[in-house]
Amino acid sequence: MILAIDMGGTHIDGVLVRQGALVKSVKHELGKNDLFSSIWLCLQDLLEGQEKSEIVRIHLSTTVCTNAIVEGKVSKVGVIVQSGPGINWDFDRLGNNLHYLSGSCDHRGVVTDNFRQSELQTIRARFKDSGVESLAVISKFSPRNPDTEKKIGDFFADKYKEITLGHRLSGKLNFPRRVQPAYLNAAVADTFRTFAESMLEALAREAITAPVYILKADGGTIDLVSALKRPVETILSGPAASYIGITALFPRIEGDAILVDIGGTSTDIFFLAAGLPLFEAEGIEIDGRKTLVRAVFSKSVGLGGDSLVRVDGDDIRIGPARQGPAVAFGGDDLTPTDALVYLGLMRGKYPQKAEEALAVFAAELGLETEVCARKIVTLFCDSIMQTIDSILARINSSPVYTIRDLLAGRRITPGSIKLIGGPAKALAEPLHQASSLEINFPGNYKIANAIGAALARPTTEISLYANTERRILSIPELGIYESIDKSFTLEEAEEIALKAVSKAVTEMGLPADQIEAEITESSSFNMVRGFMGRERSIRVRAQIKPGLLYELQPAEEGGRHES
Repeated sequence: MILAIDMGGTHIDGVLVRQGALVKSVKHELGKNDLFSSIWLCLQDLLEGQEKSEIVRIHLSTTVCTNAIVEGKVSKVGVIVQSGPGINWDFDRLGNNLHYLSGSCDHRGVVTDNFRQSELQTIRARFKDSGVESLAVISKFSPRNPDTEKKIGDFFADKYKEITLGHRLSGKLNFPRRVQPAYLNAAVADTFRTFAESMLEALAREAITAPVYILKADGGTIDLVSALKRPVETILSGPAASYIGITALFPRIEGDAILVDIGGTSTDIFFLAAGLPLFEAEGIEIDGRKTLVRAVFSKSVGLGGDSLVRVDGDDIRIGPARQGPAVAFGGDDLTPTDALVYLGLMRGKYPQKAEEALAVFAAELGLETEVCARKIVTLFCDSIMQTIDSILARINSSPVYTIRDLLAGRRITPGSIKLIGGPAKALAEPLHQASSLEINFPGNYKIANAIGAALARPTTEISLYANTERRILSIPELGIYESIDKSFTLEEAEEIALKAVSKAVTEMGLPADQIEAEITESSSFNMVRGFMGRERSIRVRAQIKPGLLYELQPAEEGGRHES
């Protein structure tokens, strides 16, 4: 069996899946101040009456990093940049703890000017005074020579547990673009570590020793140990699970469509072109920052079932804040969920309290209670559609990339919306009225993310480094270190990388007929040595293509709303 846990901003869901068949599922409210207890209670409920020894893999998805960034609840990051001579880079939004270090490394990876050790002593004192909690270190040509970043990391290792070195995130030479992902990685490292350690402790208490993997933004997986080093890769892990879940629950989508996951805190929106998801090959953007992390294209809007409903002048405002659960589920503040419960579209634990809160709110606006409830739901759906229309306009004004190729001159013209999330069934008809599009929701719409996490194909990623001057090839993740000759080429490196990643995933238990290897990053840099010839520095990353491990076996029927 595969055990999967999805942790959102409002709920934590768990499922057990055997050969594509759903064995058991649970849904719990999330206690943000005690992640361990939330995880452990979810596990205990999910595992009751089950044979733990049958669990062979643990799959996770979470929005903890995404939410931390969006809500501004990240660590205070000290950033050390060695940009060398040339352009004076001005990096935006990195705060007051950004320091430029002397010294430089040229485009060949040769150190031309060492930094001054005294500068690090000064930076150390300033970081201490300003309460810096984690570090990001980025040197201009570190993918060619990481020694400077490593030396700086070693200097601060006794003080900071979370230190991000830029060369470990990407081998690309676009120096200014590598600064933001390094910052984000350091900013969310402590948040992700808290989540990961809570998860591992809960699994240990249940005596579960199966390997643990987490979804990346492109729908692939990464083992938890590697994710702790590169938590930036787990940003938008939750939306990736949404996409995989929708793919599993709607296995045959052929035309253009909109995929919408409505949660308690936010709504995630995806688009399909001829049945294929749009893709961010050069990296997702979050909080206005490019991450260089490949991802399924998605956009999040601060509208969820538990978003705060408030009066703003003579108007109603919804979100983006979430104060807590809906009144109908024990909260104190009015939400769209309360309007849905009052209208009989959803069940609540305390429907009478929801009605009372809604009546007070309606009176403040001089409206009848039912009119007010319908106005809240209509505003909620209209806001989602306005966001969708705005995103579509931007998509259709630029090249469309899918997970397979570029669709030149292609416009997205959706004919339907596929809907998942807790309020999916309740909002199907109102969203149809707002969009005039066919609305479909699957039977397991409430736990689609956890299903997506469970059914995600096991993937792994390796990095190959080759230097014809030093005559060395290495794949650190697999412990491979071999000699090469000076004629070694990028094409040979790609072939070796594809074979190596395929072998690695075979040892993880992925059937041979499901192994689809792909190159995700490939570069060869020529190093001229006077008149004596030309050497090459090569870097290749390869991974197993994301996809479904099993087709989901038929279970509950969903629904449809159309004209």
